[in-house]
Amino acid sequence: MTLVDSHCHLEPGDFPDLVEVLARARAAGVARAVTIGQFHGPGDWGQALALARAHPGALTATVGIHPHDAARASAEDLAALELLCAGPEVAAVGEAGLDFYYDRSPRPVQARVFAAQAALAKKLAKPLVVHVRDAHPESAALLAAEGVRHGVIHCFGGDVAAARAYLDLGFHLSISGNVTYRKMEAQAEAIRYAPLDRLLVETDSPYLAPVPHRGKRNEPAFVVETARKVADLKGLALEAVAAATTANAARLFGFPPL
Repeated sequence: MTLVDSHCHLEPGDFPDLVEVLARARAAGVARAVTIGQFHGPGDWGQALALARAHPGALTATVGIHPHDAARASAEDLAALELLCAGPEVAAVGEAGLDFYYDRSPRPVQARVFAAQAALAKKLAKPLVVHVRDAHPESAALLAAEGVRHGVIHCFGGDVAAARAYLDLGFHLSISGNVTYRKMEAQAEAIRYAPLDRLLVETDSPYLAPVPHRGKRNEPAFVVETARKVADLKGLALEAVAAATTANAARLFGFPPL
């Protein structure tokens, strides 16, 4: 059985033991992880690209500006992002999006920076990795307005209506460990609704560790628990979900079939 962790943050501050973490991932059947490079300030995009270069068979990098940081990003930062994302080592733009739960950047600024990254993904013909919290209608409307039809809604936690809107746009839905938590009925129904060929699984490490690891630091090896829950919800074998989500991730992010 082979799996892909389609979204994780493996910065050295959280993972000083990355070699051991990747070894545990391989032992669990996780053949590749997509690690997210996030804007921290001018010239600082985190270590995702360096990590992917150091572990080319195991890690794939993306780069983007999270909505929390949108207010700190200048036009020069967006220009730097374009140069980074145009390179062949960056598989996708993002994570980018809207977060109306924390509102750490003003909503109009979030929308402007999200739209710029959506336009960049379309220009470069690369997938867009989307963060959404408490903003599904607004996010779907912005993606439709920008004409983006290629990407993934990471850590999808919406209902069937939200799932339908993103699927109609051509997006994939990536499911994280919170699907194993209690009171996730709307998300569970959306997963049952979504076709298997449009689903991915992720950890969002080091956050959102799935049951039975909840409360611990999350890591790519734990994505198997999310895949197991998706299989239960869809009435499928774990191996079938692993095979489908792995093929979906390879197709979306452009790495060789695993």
